[in-house]
Amino acid sequence: MSDDQDKLAAEWAAALEDQEADATADAAGSGGSDDDALAAEWAAALASDEQEQLKKEKEQTFFAQTAQEAKFADFTEEAKAPRPESGRRELDFILDIPLDVSAELGRTRLLINELLQLGQGSVVELNKLAGEPLEVFVNGKLVARGEAVVINEKFGVRLTDIISPIERVKQLG
Repeated sequence: MSDDQDKLAAEWAAALEDQEADATADAAGSGGSDDDALAAEWAAALASDEQEQLKKEKEQTFFAQTAQEAKFADFTEEAKAPRPESGRRELDFILDIPLDVSAELGRTRLLINELLQLGQGSVVELNKLAGEPLEVFVNGKLVARGEAVVINEKFGVRLTDIISPIERVKQLG
């Protein structure tokens, strides 16, 4: 096994000598050709970046020249005009339909055992943080959010956010 190790050591020594000889020849003969090549690469990259920047500036100039100001029709007078009474009469027949409106402070889940242990003064932790808005439901569907208020010693809800019809439709699906 020592013969194999001697051969391996000799091969390593020869490879190191070759590497040192190549390095010495490069330093003496080339005089920095690697530096010149690197400088050329950097110059080409910078030139490419400058060309790209000029191209972007030309595109922006073109877009600025071809852009047009948006013109919108004025519907102010139409919005201020009185609505025909026929639309009002169409809604009259549904105005007397009763709806269940509820405001929800928060929710929690309890086991029957926990529910039976509740007494006066017990605290039930809800899923909402203090200061979060109440949710207002009409027939079990979320329609608004708000904050609790007290008016003439009765609780009320000041609405702060009305759920848009599009959002309500999304909640159905």
